Amino acid sequence: MSVITPFKRRGLMKNQASIFTVILLICFSVIVSGCAVGFYKGRPSDKAKIEELKDELARLREAKSLLEDRLSSEIASDKVQLNMEDRGLVITFVAEVLFNSGKADLKPEGEGILKKVARVLKQEVSGNDIGVEGHTDNDPIKYSGWKSNWELSTARATSVLHYLVDSGSLDPENLSATGYGEYRPVASNATDKGKQKNRRVEIIIKPLPDAKITHQASDSDYIK
Repeated sequence: MSVITPFKRRGLMKNQASIFTVILLICFSVIVSGCAVGFYKGRPSDKAKIEELKDELARLREAKSLLEDRLSSEIASDKVQLNMEDRGLVITFVAEVLFNSGKADLKPEGEGILKKVARVLKQEVSGNDIGVEGHTDNDPIKYSGWKSNWELSTARATSVLHYLVDSGSLDPENLSATGYGEYRPVASNATDKGKQKNRRVEIIIKPLPDAKITHQASDSDYIK
């Protein structure tokens, strides 16, 4: 006959409490995981939005691929860069490719490059909003007649915009131009190489806004 001492009794109670706690945790995990699965599946309208975003991303990637092909020599010589970013597909031009120092009139070489870009944009992303941004280094304006780098960067962005509209036949309603001057550098202005990177023009092809879903989902549309 075994005798349960107070010490053993406390041990049994602790074991029972531990087992009960484990059972509660398992039940909680099952409930939470079930909710998570239901939430992930979501409404049909949410799934449709996800599919639209996937299609839009695929479209931008296709445009990027075509631009890489058309601008292969410019990309190889570091005159142009292409990047997919959160804000969209970004085409970055070294300013010297498009403009002479301190000027905002496009060079013939720059027009040739923009002609290639405009053809792809019109073909692949004609309905997207397109922003043109001008940037400079931090050297103060001395001889070119501009009031500041803001004016120079804005004039350069506007020149590119006008070319895309006037010669590239892009819809002006979808385009905008902004000048940031020296205030959004991508490299240090302490070196000539860094300054050259900061003197740039960027064309940003923005993703289309979420398309409106005509189907109005009800509670019964949730996937349990």
